[in-house]
Amino acid sequence: MSTYNAPWCRALKIVSAVATVILLGVMALPVPGACWVRLFPLAVLAGALPFVVRGYEIREDTLLIRRLFWDTRIGLAGLRSARFDPSAMRGSLRTCGNGGLFSITGWYWNKQLGAYRAYATDMARVVVLTFDKRRIVVTPEDPEAFVQELSAGLPR
Repeated sequence: MSTYNAPWCRALKIVSAVATVILLGVMALPVPGACWVRLFPLAVLAGALPFVVRGYEIREDTLLIRRLFWDTRIGLAGLRSARFDPSAMRGSLRTCGNGGLFSITGWYWNKQLGAYRAYATDMARVVVLTFDKRRIVVTPEDPEAFVQELSAGLPR
């Protein structure tokens, strides 16, 4: 069992901080008769915060994505390859998910990867996990060690 932190890149820190300030600022605006306008920014923050990616843990047959209050489990059966590729997410379109409020998570698509699922915090540390029928992107603190550990368990 190995654990890897999920450090935030500068852009994620800036986007998260600016968005939080704006959302909290909107909550402070006087809006007579429209209580929901004040609650909406709080709902956005409360909805995004639990999905933050704190780190990754590799177990024998499972990758755990450490969230704020729970872990997302990804079975490693069918893993064909793991590769470190900082350019893999370039040109991606978000089809459903969060593009930078505390994390970059959800479903994405680009020409290089096709459809994939992202659990990311730093675009300079992108690791692409290719399975039989899906692709997953993670961003561990030490992507080369992460790839080496996962690759050691792959059939030759």
